[in-house]
Amino acid sequence: MDAVECIKTRRSIRAFKEEEVSRETIKEIIDVARMAPTWKNSQTIRYVVVEDKAVKEKIANEATLGFEHNKGIIGKCNKLVVVVQINKRCGYERDGSFSTSKGTGWEMFDAGVAAQTFCLAAHEKGVGSVILGIFDDAKVGEIIGLEEGKTVATLIPIGYPEAEVTPTPRKEVDDLLSFI
Repeated sequence: MDAVECIKTRRSIRAFKEEEVSRETIKEIIDVARMAPTWKNSQTIRYVVVEDKAVKEKIANEATLGFEHNKGIIGKCNKLVVVVQINKRCGYERDGSFSTSKGTGWEMFDAGVAAQTFCLAAHEKGVGSVILGIFDDAKVGEIIGLEEGKTVATLIPIGYPEAEVTPTPRKEVDDLLSFI
């Protein structure tokens, strides 16, 4: 599949088959995702894949801030990818000052680029994914035993799609674009 087709056909998948996504397939996805650009090539994004059903259920039950929809998605996904960022490198200078007015926001920008690159690479392999935003990052970090100096950026449940998802309408180019 070419890049344009991959971008235009990728959908957020929230229902998955029970079929196993192999570690080899995940490694192939990460091999592509690691090419996502980062601030000054800092490469601060890491991926923790939760395979253990008990750990997934603990995250679903204790770290979804009561949001039942995410609880259900995490509970039924094949694997849960925890996207982690190394703190205080992306957007910083060596002396600890910020290089940009974005402050710590640039860390999340790089995590977002990496997450989308991961999801596109997964789609190309036939693996469905959805990027979740409603969760307690500190609690997830505690559950997975995240080392100090790292933060959970997002959660990406993955698996083979249970069904094809129809595209949602998109705004027209003229509604999104302006020239000055």
